[in-house]
This record gives sequence, structure tokens and C-alpha cells, in this order.
Amino acid sequence: MSGPVPDANPGEQADAAALEAGRLLFARPCRFVLGAAGRDQLPEGGLPEIAFAGRSNVGKSSLINVLTGRTRLAATSVTPGRTRQLNFFNLDDRLMLVDLPGYGYAQAPKTEVARWTRLVQDYLTGRPVLRRVLVLIDGRHGVKEIDQRVMALLDRAAVSYQVVLTKCDKVTATTLPGLLARVATQLAKHTAAHPDLLPTSARLETGIAEVRAELARLSQWQAEAAEPSCG
Repeated sequence: MSGPVPDANPGEQADAAALEAGRLLFARPCRFVLGAAGRDQLPEGGLPEIAFAGRSNVGKSSLINVLTGRTRLAATSVTPGRTRQLNFFNLDDRLMLVDLPGYGYAQAPKTEVARWTRLVQDYLTGRPVLRRVLVLIDGRHGVKEIDQRVMALLDRAAVSYQVVLTKCDKVTATTLPGLLARVATQLAKHTAAHPDLLPTSARLETGIAEVRAELARLSQWQAEAAEPSCG
């Protein structure tokens, strides 16, 4: 008499469960909380926060919109540097998503760029509830020197971060594996970098389910860590 048929691939089932958890989490309500233009305007840190960082016009707002399934939750623009404050979005009282001003080129006065650059640096290195930074890299261009500087800043502050490659629909299928290998090699030199890359396209919505699953894991980990232990 034969026993139960074992799972063909337990790893695939675990991945499917993670993807479903991500889908369910990001199907929940997400609302804009506030935009902070200074440290004194930052909200009290009650929820774990996930920050979206990257060069100007890399697609941070577009990624937040497609993750949450809302076309205009985060303002998007073809003009670099239009996000000039830290925008906070509450995802079902489980996570706070934070859209940061882009670093690098921006069509704004230098004094204003310097002000929000200091604000972003202060936030990234001094926010206790910040659980992970998603560092967005334009897949067409790869890691630039300014990205390296931001990652080095996060290394020194011991802030966990993970690279999301954006606009991968504009990268050919033959060159994408080489791009992933080069970025992985660069990340291996950074102590606070998560090893797994997340290639995405907001336009085609490819890779979005995997980003949702990763953030759902973080939200579940936080919930488990907050539960009182028995014994």
C-alpha cells in the first residue's frame, strides 16, 4: 500500500505561497499619509518602513503605483527631480512605503537640491523603523558612481538595502543576464546589500509580484518579531 505522494518541488510551493502573500498584502488599502520637507515633519515611527531610493527619474513613483495597483497614488513625472519631499504611504497598517526624492540630476535650484539631499541622508541613517531600502537602478545604465556612494552610505549606517532594476523592458533578453551578473558582482562588495536582485518593468508589470512577495516577507517577519514569546 503506497503512502502519500511527496511534493514534487517544495521550493516551488513556498515560492507560490510567498507570491500569494504579496498579492494579498498589496491588494489591501494604501493611502497617502504626508509629505515631509524637513526632519521635524517626519511621522512618528509606528510601522516598519520601506524606502524607495534612486537617481532622479529612475521610476520610484511608478514602481509604488504599480505595486499598489493605483495609477496615481504617487505622483510621476518625466521631469527629473519633481519629488522634493519624503512621501509616506500607509499600506494596510502593515508597512509604510516612503518615496524619497531622487538623487543626482534634478531641475531645481542647487540650494533646494542640497536641502533635500541632506534630509534624505538624515532619514536613511537615523530612522530606527527603516527596515529596508529598495535602491532602484535603471536597467539600461546599470550602477553609476552616485549609486555606489549611496550604497556605501547605507553600508556605513548598517541599513539593509536591496537593488531593484527598473525599466528592464528596455533591456534586450540577450544582455539582461550579463547586466544581472555585473550588478551582483558589484553588490558582493557591499556589506549591507541583500544578495537577491529584483529585475522589473513597471510598464509591463514584470517582476512586480516578486517585489510584493519580498516586502510581504518583511511585513510578516516584523509581525512575528513583535509577538510576545511564551515560556
